[in-house]
Amino acid sequence: MNLKQLSFLFIAIFMLSFTKSDKKFPSAQLKDLNGKIVKTDDFVNNGKITIVSFWATWCTPCQRELDIYNEVYDEWVEKYDLEVVAITIDNARQLTKVKPLVAQKQWPFTILSDSKQELQKIMSFTFVPQTFILDQQGNIVFDHSGFKPGDEYEMEEIFDSLIKQ
Repeated sequence: MNLKQLSFLFIAIFMLSFTKSDKKFPSAQLKDLNGKIVKTDDFVNNGKITIVSFWATWCTPCQRELDIYNEVYDEWVEKYDLEVVAITIDNARQLTKVKPLVAQKQWPFTILSDSKQELQKIMSFTFVPQTFILDQQGNIVFDHSGFKPGDEYEMEEIFDSLIKQ
């Protein structure tokens, strides 16, 4: 293969990585910050575009990501009618830090806990932040590990394509 063919192959594989996977977000039971059981089906089957972000209190990039979501939250809700669900993977001992952090940051979105990392294991990822975008039918259409400023613009392109479908 020459360089031109290799470049085309790389671009084709890259573009395919952003295609719709039709992989449904799994059903699981989590807890809200008051200890109430919440089923993932409640936000997976709500007919809205949903951002699911796995995070932890000890993860600085996670907090930066959620701070960015906080900055654009009202605009995104108005423009895309979406929901943001932030799922902490902090263990039971670390969980005591979650409520004060959320209150200090004034994050307006849904905060849930996967303190035993059961959903994390089902989703097969290791590092946080780990972000999934679900379409209106609860299919995972995007997943991303890590965070860097500007990721939110790529996400907006995905939201735009989902509302045009």
